[in-house]
Amino acid sequence: MTIAPAQSSATRSNVLAFLVAGAFFMEMLDGTVVVSALPQMADSFGVAPIDLNIGISAYLLTLAVLIPASGWVADRYGPRSVFGWAIVIFTAASILCGLSTNLWFFTAARILQGVGGALMVPVGRLIVLRSTAKADLIRAIAVITWPGLAAPVLGPPVGGFLATYASWHWIFFLNVPLGLVGFLLTMKLIPPGQADGAKPFDWLGFVLVGAACFGLIYGLDLISRQNSSMPLAALWLAASAVIAGLAARHVLRAAHPLVDVSALGIRSFAITIWGGSLFRIAIGAVPFLAPLMFQLAFGLDAYQAGLLVLWVFAGNITMKPFTTAVLRRFSFRQVLIGNGLLNAILVSACALLTPATPVPVICALLFASGLTRSMQFTALNTIAFAEVPEARMSGANTLFNVAFQMSFGIGIGVGAAALRLAELWFPGAPGKLPLIDFQIAFAFIGLLAFAAILDILGLDARAGNELKIKRAGAK
Repeated sequence: MTIAPAQSSATRSNVLAFLVAGAFFMEMLDGTVVVSALPQMADSFGVAPIDLNIGISAYLLTLAVLIPASGWVADRYGPRSVFGWAIVIFTAASILCGLSTNLWFFTAARILQGVGGALMVPVGRLIVLRSTAKADLIRAIAVITWPGLAAPVLGPPVGGFLATYASWHWIFFLNVPLGLVGFLLTMKLIPPGQADGAKPFDWLGFVLVGAACFGLIYGLDLISRQNSSMPLAALWLAASAVIAGLAARHVLRAAHPLVDVSALGIRSFAITIWGGSLFRIAIGAVPFLAPLMFQLAFGLDAYQAGLLVLWVFAGNITMKPFTTAVLRRFSFRQVLIGNGLLNAILVSACALLTPATPVPVICALLFASGLTRSMQFTALNTIAFAEVPEARMSGANTLFNVAFQMSFGIGIGVGAAALRLAELWFPGAPGKLPLIDFQIAFAFIGLLAFAAILDILGLDARAGNELKIKRAGAK
């Protein structure tokens, strides 16, 4: 039986989507999997557990600084070469992380890992966008978005399990076989493509955008620390805002800006940057706040708290098979507003949980939150590039990935900052946080989720319709 060209193209785009999803999962998992293993790693390095925060922050900050350059690097050297080498760098850095014998060696390895991650995911997404027909984009985006939902939830329990029953080194060594398979599939499945070296590198834009991202993440990190100076944190955030203004002024005037913001003139893309970032900040804070609340305010152990949070992941997985059908049945505007409201209500409802709340009710709430989280996440990621022309695809992809990575990093920072500020008003006993602190933090995160919907209200009801056109010959 001969495979029709359209079917062959769809099959190839699906395979590429799964390849990029695997790389995305490695990158996202390594951002959170370390958290549960911090005590064991600290004991191995001979330092306090809190000192290892530098290893987590170094990874996130490297991503934030280097992702803006990913589009230029892909255009300059070719997407396949960059994606393949990014996997090699990430895998090699994972080996070095596992072989680390002290904090500074580990931090250096995490920075190198961030270099690989900063190129791996954005360039992989660009490959999928360029090789997938509009009619297949809903399915392809659904595939490459699930790691962003699953990894932050699976990271802590996976890290805790490996640290308890094996050793923390295996957290990083597990990336090795995945990296080898990913590199071989990249060389086999992705066409070489053509590099374009004509566009000059925007050094000033790179410095300004990188400094603004660094200052924002670091400022939020300072707020979340127990013994940090609040005025110093405020100074970092203020400096970041000033630099961001200078960066915006530069990219609007530069002939070849590193981050092309012209796609923001397309409404369906703009909502994924503004309102979409607020949504990602809100859902990024939930896997951080929930386990802490269950342990520090409810009195559960780490294993019990992890099992509860897994209900969010169960909701993600349950919704995933239905996302394509829902997006083809209803308009993107209907889905984003209706499902967004449900998600905001469910996130806010976490502020009402108490130790007396029946466990089945907690599980049901987290499961329903996972359902709406998955639907909103996929809908936003899918419509992002629906109306972006090919000429703007690389620039739009870079901007999207900057906003994507920053919003998830900010989500953890905002959750920690909200908890810290609540603690200043309602301090608890040493080593403990009262329930009211978590309730205030969840209420604030819920407000962000509601605010995210406001940006979607102006979306055209027909936006994204071209993604629903069936392929020729499809039944």
